[in-house]
Amino acid sequence: MLRLLLFLLLLALCWPLALLAILLWPVVWLLLIPFRLVGIAVDGVFALLRAVIMLPARILGGGRA
Repeated sequence: MLRLLLFLLLLALCWPLALLAILLWPVVWLLLIPFRLVGIAVDGVFALLRAVIMLPARILGGGRA
């Protein structure tokens, strides 16, 4: 009987949270877009720096066995 009461309590408390999460997820996703764009840009800068630093080694034939 206690398990049933705990289950009903959990059901009563969690379904509003689930609905709130479903409704707020698009807003959170839209707010995170700028951070994703910054992450893509930073990744591109690091890839460019790595390519520039590794260029002499690639020209001299290093890196490929």
